[in-house]
Amino acid sequence: MSTLLLTRNDVKGLLQMSAVIATVEQAFKELARGEARMPAKAYLLLERGDFRAMPAAVPHAAGMKWVCVYPQNPSRGLPTVIGTLVYNDPDTGYPLAIMDATDITDYRTGATAAVAAKYLARPDSQTLGLIGAGRQAHTQLLAHAEMFRLKEIRVYDRSPDAVKRFIKSLPEYPIKEATVEKAAASDIVCTVTPAREPVLKKEWVVPGTHINAIGADAPGKEELEPAILKGAIVVVDDLRQASSGGEINVPLKKGLFSVNDIYATLDEIIVGKKPGRQDLRAVTIFDSTGVAIEDIAVAKLLYDKAKQTGTGLSINLVE
Repeated sequence: MSTLLLTRNDVKGLLQMSAVIATVEQAFKELARGEARMPAKAYLLLERGDFRAMPAAVPHAAGMKWVCVYPQNPSRGLPTVIGTLVYNDPDTGYPLAIMDATDITDYRTGATAAVAAKYLARPDSQTLGLIGAGRQAHTQLLAHAEMFRLKEIRVYDRSPDAVKRFIKSLPEYPIKEATVEKAAASDIVCTVTPAREPVLKKEWVVPGTHINAIGADAPGKEELEPAILKGAIVVVDDLRQASSGGEINVPLKKGLFSVNDIYATLDEIIVGKKPGRQDLRAVTIFDSTGVAIEDIAVAKLLYDKAKQTGTGLSINLVE
């Protein structure tokens, strides 16, 4: 047996958003049926950033992603998020592949938010608001454009230059620079910032909005004013992770929100254990922390495609 090495360029060439969306939705179905296993994410907090160990198994695949978040990396010419994934044979434990997971992380996060919007946003949603214009904003746009007929994408970032770069990088989409209030008044709003204080206020959110809270993925991070949570239908990807490091983590610690206020987990919504949006005027929130089943399911997708196309370099790592 051999181990396949997939560089970041290899992975980029294999990623296709529509396939990633279908794959992560299937992974959540498998989780709901008890066919997937996923221990809680483990954090290693350092002075300048943090690392997360994310193991999981889905049918016919197992592995772990080791990913870090370093907010100051762009000033060094490096991505904020850098990930490496080890993909194993679940029957023998043999490392079938080692692959860069930086773009896997971006794509599966965007895809999962779009899947959440499929069930929680209004079906006729036409405007997408992006608060934050970094790397994750790109895949949020790509994923939601697969699911909705978007007539306008409103982008806000505290750096006007970041917005200009974002618009220039995606000329085929109807993107407009917007104030934070205008972006917040969209049918679907994605918050994709590293904020530790709220960047989205309740007074800006209109009835019927769906919010994907993406940026809060570690203890102390917070993007939404807690009052938004109290009046909304809140869905989480994983209760343990959301409670310790998701959008709800700070309001929970301050006693401004309760675990009992959570409506459902995403897998429960997808398999119909609980209904998705029923009230067109309700505000819905998906608290996305990023779960390992997403990564391992996408890794299987890419590994199978790499073997079919002859992508990557094979080495004898163990033997």
